Amino acid sequence: MKFTKMHGLGNDFIVVAGEQELPSNASELAIETCNRFFGIGADGLVYILPSERADFRMRIMNSDGTEAEQCGNAIRCVAKYVYDRGLTDQHDITIETLGAGVQPLQLEVDPVTNTVSRVRVDMGAPILDGKLVPTTIDAKQVVNEPIEVNGQTFHFTAVSMGNPHCVIYVDDAVNFDLETWGPKLEVHSFFPRKINVEFATVKSKEYVDMRVWERGAGPTLACGTGACATLVSSVLNGLTDRTAVISLKGGDLHIEWNETDNHVYMTGPAAMVFDGVL
Repeated sequence: MKFTKMHGLGNDFIVVAGEQELPSNASELAIETCNRFFGIGADGLVYILPSERADFRMRIMNSDGTEAEQCGNAIRCVAKYVYDRGLTDQHDITIETLGAGVQPLQLEVDPVTNTVSRVRVDMGAPILDGKLVPTTIDAKQVVNEPIEVNGQTFHFTAVSMGNPHCVIYVDDAVNFDLETWGPKLEVHSFFPRKINVEFATVKSKEYVDMRVWERGAGPTLACGTGACATLVSSVLNGLTDRTAVISLKGGDLHIEWNETDNHVYMTGPAAMVFDGVL
């Protein structure tokens, strides 16, 4: 199996191109190859596949073998891969995802190296209905809702960006104890399909610190859909403007929730690390 190791702000992936369909053993392969001690090491295994609806199709398996509906950092990596490896010469492309449908992307290409430096992704409209995120709460919006776990009460806002998120505001997201609270909240009974958990601290109307516990992967250095969900949540809670920098452990993403079309736009980098054969 030929692969390319890539990352978006440290959220790293094993990228495989050339398959026509998702392999039947993709789950087992993800568990094996993503293992950081006995495998290649990554947060997820990403397949670039043909699409009948878009220029390319992306399927992503988490490191625990479950499939993710969408991943904002992975889709930027896919965009860089297909351009840098000559699978397309277009600066505007579309990629089909499992949970968020077909997403348009704009590639920022370095004129000297002719490689992609940043990618702007139209992440679509956020899903806010409690049952559709999904949560067990029947409400058009789940904003600042109390949630209790192990005797501790937090308040969360639920957003889906094609995959489910709950955003919780804390005093110091940078030093928050992800390992204690992330896994407990991920499997809370409010969330029938589990949940990605973002812990955020608003520093200003244009800047938010965020750390993430990803469903199926645990703590990661960055989460693109989580950054989008954090901005949407922050707007709903009256904490930020509709455009802000979401600062993650691996770096910054620029997120905009456009008032005209209701779509969320994410801009950030992607990087290749190395090629290999397993």
